Amino acid sequence: MSFPTPLGVLDLVPVPSGATAGEALRNSLDLARQAEQLGYARYWFAEHHLNPGVAGTSPAVLLALTAAATSTSTIRLGSGAVQLGHRTALSTVEEFGLIDALHPGRLDLGLGRSGGRPSGETETPATVTPVVDGRAPNGLLIPPRFSFERLLGSPRIALQRRLLQLPGAESQDYAEQIDDLLALLAGAYRSPEGVEAHVIPGEGAEVEVWVLGSSGGQSARVAGRRGLRFAANYHVSPATVLEAVDGYRSFFQPSDHLDKPYVSVSADVVVAEDDATARELAAGYGLWVRSIRTAEGAIPYPTPEEARGHEWSEEDQELVQDRLDTRFVGSPGRVADQLEQLRDATGADELLVTTITHDHAARVRSYALLAEEWSRR
Repeated sequence: MSFPTPLGVLDLVPVPSGATAGEALRNSLDLARQAEQLGYARYWFAEHHLNPGVAGTSPAVLLALTAAATSTSTIRLGSGAVQLGHRTALSTVEEFGLIDALHPGRLDLGLGRSGGRPSGETETPATVTPVVDGRAPNGLLIPPRFSFERLLGSPRIALQRRLLQLPGAESQDYAEQIDDLLALLAGAYRSPEGVEAHVIPGEGAEVEVWVLGSSGGQSARVAGRRGLRFAANYHVSPATVLEAVDGYRSFFQPSDHLDKPYVSVSADVVVAEDDATARELAAGYGLWVRSIRTAEGAIPYPTPEEARGHEWSEEDQELVQDRLDTRFVGSPGRVADQLEQLRDATGADELLVTTITHDHAARVRSYALLAEEWSRR
């Protein structure tokens, strides 16, 4: 099966309510095998911590498990993203080098800045696609910006940073860290004193490096100026997706990796045979997003019945409305139309789909229905 625009899977390894982390992991391994058979181009794992409803804490470990459970040639495996704020360039290259040693040429090393030290650079993109009345020129919904101040100022988030970071440690500047990582992969690393470092395994690993970003700021600038692939997230920050892709393209400089910009964009999707069934399967999403945005940590993914039992306040609704409005939920044709609209608005070369339902079989079915519809286009 071939797709006109490649589709990939972004998996958070969600834990359904009433299930265990072990069951969630087995579900993800099963989904990866199914996604490979369905023709998906990539299977990426996110990294999250201290979330009872998300078991995806270590992309490298998950990739090692998944590489052993899937074919050696038909689907790429990657991180979306390794969070460099609490890692070093060396540890990251070593982890992915180990996996590449046994599964060469299959890995995407997606890098994120979460928890890292911000850069002093403040340059912004030269142009941004105009948004009029909350719509991109082709009609894609671009909601108002969500303020993440509540999350960033949460004591729970501060605790997470403290537990992930060694006492007294300071994150490296993100751009410098990317440069170190690329040099280690290429075997070209030299310390300021001129000492060489060679990472075995890791040096020469056939990994495809991506930078993930949600705005036109530092991540887009780092990816563009180093000529790397860039992944923007409509599913987490829909308000800034156009800024992110426009910023990346405005900063882009050809490199040994790429001669022109290359962009993937993510979306939240639930597909079923008809719109009503899809809406029912997606009913738990709002309550799940609320748990994240209140800084409680993602709860185990609720059943539709559990979700309907929640009494929504006006404040609750405001917390999640942008995410609810920008999901693509419905029949295969409806969702494929919306994905095409997202692709055209952002100029995406690929799309990355994340689907969460309480029932694993329904989740697999969603990906299967989408693959069948997408291949017809």
